[in-house]
Amino acid sequence: MTTAQGPLQGMRVIELAHIMAGPVCGLMLADMGADVIKVEKPDGDDTRRFVPPDINGESAAYMMMNRNKRGIALDLKKPDAVEVLRKLLADADVVIENYRKGTMAKLGLAYEDLAKANPRLIYCEISGFGRTGPYAERGGFDLIAQGMSGLMSVTGEGPGRPPVKVAAPISDINAGILAAMGVSAAYANVLKTGMGQKVDTSLFEAAIVQTYWQSAIAFATGEKPEPLGSAHPLNAPYQAFQTSDGWINVGAANQSNWLRFLDVISALELNEDPRFASNHDRIQNLPALVDILNKFLSKDTTENWLTRMDAAHLPAGPVNDILQMHDDPQARARSMIVEVDHPNAGKVDTIGHPVKFSQTPAEIGRPSPLLGQHTREVLSNMGYCDSMIETLLANGAAIELQSRDKTA
Repeated sequence: MTTAQGPLQGMRVIELAHIMAGPVCGLMLADMGADVIKVEKPDGDDTRRFVPPDINGESAAYMMMNRNKRGIALDLKKPDAVEVLRKLLADADVVIENYRKGTMAKLGLAYEDLAKANPRLIYCEISGFGRTGPYAERGGFDLIAQGMSGLMSVTGEGPGRPPVKVAAPISDINAGILAAMGVSAAYANVLKTGMGQKVDTSLFEAAIVQTYWQSAIAFATGEKPEPLGSAHPLNAPYQAFQTSDGWINVGAANQSNWLRFLDVISALELNEDPRFASNHDRIQNLPALVDILNKFLSKDTTENWLTRMDAAHLPAGPVNDILQMHDDPQARARSMIVEVDHPNAGKVDTIGHPVKFSQTPAEIGRPSPLLGQHTREVLSNMGYCDSMIETLLANGAAIELQSRDKTA
């Protein structure tokens, strides 16, 4: 096992989070070198049961979200387990939690309680709608956030069609990334002032910030934007077009790219058409433009068109499926597909870290933890002697790796 060398090396994070948004935050911090200790309930994070798919009995979903972390299991219904967690938090830099509002307070672990013993603590809360406001008590899910944020009203093929959500759980993932950004900023402040603080974000806000362009249009016009399929609300042509064997995305929105595009497809006469003379004209006449361009592009294959567009320095790319993306040479060159060695699943691929650092590179060297894999290790590091650890295990306050999972 390699030692983390990322920019957050030395940061100690306690992750009290499950499913996705909170674990994404922990994942981002762990990739950047933080020591993230994931605290799970006795039966584990719910994603352990998101099967199929699995690899040798291990949930693919769990392994994706929890690499690079150490894992312990505590039954927080038992006072001894709460005391273990309190001690963990007493010298932690960060705690991440995505429980319902009030859950941590019932355990005596609200920010106000913890800050008395550890004023440097960064207390990161990720919830459905944030900890303030009229929806603060509500639970939240990605689907609900996408709908309420307006995203689903602008996603899909066109007006009058059923609402469509973004296929990826974008509000969950984005909330985790925003939380990691907030934690990193708060950590910089701790290094300057010595004082921690709360960091509070939500799925709702994470989805809202995805509407920058559509909100700009609505603010300016007072009108609600409609779904445009793959098209752009402000630029054209900027969307997917059908080729003879698939689809190609073309970004020919500004005038120089528009002219290069027409030259590549041998359609310079379209520049003389007043319907398409400027970007404004093309937006106003988008259906007609798309119909004409599809006829041109359907005459050849995606690969052949890409060869010509690359030669003309025209922004374009294939519409890959997920397996094609995994094999894309640029994704591989940028270490966005990496391999980790899991004790049960064996060698498995995972998604790499998206930010590259020249001096303190992010690293993915540890697979996701088995349930309770590091319970004994973490307790020992905290100063618990063997007899104390055995007592915690015997009374069920702490849970250790069992049966085939007992791996060093």
